[in-house]
Amino acid sequence: MSEWPEGWNGERPERYGRGSASAEPEGARAMPHVQRGNVPPRQRGRYGIPPQQAPGGYGDQYGQGDPYSQGYDSGYNTGQVYGGGRGGGPGDSHGGGPYGPGGTAAPPRRPANWGRRIRYGVLALVVVVLGVSVGTYFWADSKLHKDVDLSKVIDRPAGGAGTNYLIVGSDSRKGMTKEQEKNLHTGAAEGQRTDSMMILHEGAGGPALISLPRDTDITLPSFKGNESGKMYPARPGVHMKLNAAYATDGPTLLVRTIEAKTGLRIDHYVEIGFSGFANVVDAIGGVHMKLDHGFKDKYSGADFKAGEQTLNGKQALEYVRTRHAFATSDLQREKNQQKFLSALASQTATPSTILNPFKLYPALGAGLDTLTVDKDMSPYALAKMFFAMKDVTGGNGVSMTMPVSGNRGGNLVWDQAKVKELVNELNNGQKVTVTG
Repeated sequence: MSEWPEGWNGERPERYGRGSASAEPEGARAMPHVQRGNVPPRQRGRYGIPPQQAPGGYGDQYGQGDPYSQGYDSGYNTGQVYGGGRGGGPGDSHGGGPYGPGGTAAPPRRPANWGRRIRYGVLALVVVVLGVSVGTYFWADSKLHKDVDLSKVIDRPAGGAGTNYLIVGSDSRKGMTKEQEKNLHTGAAEGQRTDSMMILHEGAGGPALISLPRDTDITLPSFKGNESGKMYPARPGVHMKLNAAYATDGPTLLVRTIEAKTGLRIDHYVEIGFSGFANVVDAIGGVHMKLDHGFKDKYSGADFKAGEQTLNGKQALEYVRTRHAFATSDLQREKNQQKFLSALASQTATPSTILNPFKLYPALGAGLDTLTVDKDMSPYALAKMFFAMKDVTGGNGVSMTMPVSGNRGGNLVWDQAKVKELVNELNNGQKVTVTG
């Protein structure tokens, strides 16, 4: 049943409202600010208000006769009610506040995606690190002097577990001035000899650094000349020192002699001369060591006191070359050389050096410029050798001298039973138990 008065036809009532007590519904009351006037339906704007009305608001009829509404603009037609209208609101590219022209909502600003930024940053860092690493690798490989061809070595023993490096310190004066020879107490002897020889084994049983005394008694086996290519017969009746093999026909004959005497296959050859040794030490800022005893040697120029000290390049060379200051000259020198090389590796393979290009590249440059290696040597294999030597210092490996049982004419004779046991342990990847 309808509550509307009888006969009501939808026309606007003569008065605007009947008050709250009226029997007519609230929605039927006419409000003064929503008068439509005689505007055709298609010309009406939002809420039925003509958009072309005067700028005073919704039309000339709005607020007429009302002193409080003169010049008042409700803002419904321009969106000002929500954001200040055109030209006044932040967040609207057209000046309409958060709403665009016509009252439509502008898209919200997308929040920063920090997860994606971090991923892109990490990816960029990885690309840079890889690029620098690859560049450094090829740069290092190009500086290696791969002059030793181990394929010229004949009658080689079979390979065993792990990798064996023959590390040789030579008395080469190549590239040294007369002033440097005098300062480093190297003399001006012509030719090239080996001051130290070591086998570094890297394998499953742990690293082992084994010194080969240069006064070791040997006889030359048959060999193929490095440069001539001629075959030379063995000389079993002629005894000489191990370093004489190097003086006779260079690195390949030295490798051939050691393999024939031990039965251990040498996989890589590494040689460094006097000047290179001193330059590497200076490049890393010296090597810190603790000397149990002081000693002097006029031949090497050594003059050391007991205690902790940092050796520069010149002092380091004096330390590893000294032999006349000791009763067991060659054996004690071998121990000193092992101790120094282990300290050098330990102090160089540190984050402060590896991650510092101002220390890393000078050290690499100084070392690589004076290294002579075999043709199959790579920077990766060289790095493995270096870190294996560091492990020896850290107590994860063995440092020893090849077992000696006596001497013959001033030459040191190896204990063949112990040597055989040692080689078996190395070839089988076992931990070394033999003592020197």
